[in-house]
Amino acid sequence: MARTEIRLAGSGGQGLILGMHILFRAFGLEGRSASQSQSYEPTSRGGFCYSDVIAAEDSADYPLVTRLDMMAALSQIGLERSLAAVRPGALIVVDERLVPEPPTSGFDLHVLPIAARAVAIGSPRIANIVALSALVALSGVCSRETLEQAVRLETPKKFADLNLAAVAEGFALARAKAAA
Repeated sequence: MARTEIRLAGSGGQGLILGMHILFRAFGLEGRSASQSQSYEPTSRGGFCYSDVIAAEDSADYPLVTRLDMMAALSQIGLERSLAAVRPGALIVVDERLVPEPPTSGFDLHVLPIAARAVAIGSPRIANIVALSALVALSGVCSRETLEQAVRLETPKKFADLNLAAVAEGFALARAKAAA
């Protein structure tokens, strides 16, 4: 894997930046070089927000996204504003309720009940971790064990069990999708 570009996109307040801090940490734990960046509109809650990680086996020569290989979108605006940066055939994971109009072709698209599952296991605030975990499970970009270790390191201890349940749920969604 020479270079892999990954994005979590959505609206401010969805934990997208935290999600990519976790993935960035996971790559570091696996000994891979990575860079992480983010952008959000001045309206921090509800405005367009995204966070990117670029992973490479060696140092990335350019630390910003040029052509996304995979993305998870947790809002329609996050998807729409990011599509121009996504390469054809890329892996895209979207929430079935929060992204009512996913792309109809050109991508490896997975429409999943991300937000509903987050609510079912305890909090809508963990949809970011469910989405990230589904993306990791579908892509194999890092191991589940490494992702879980990064979750433990990057989130407060009092939320560790809830976030680890979100990881398990994201992997379960990906398994169910693969079995279907």
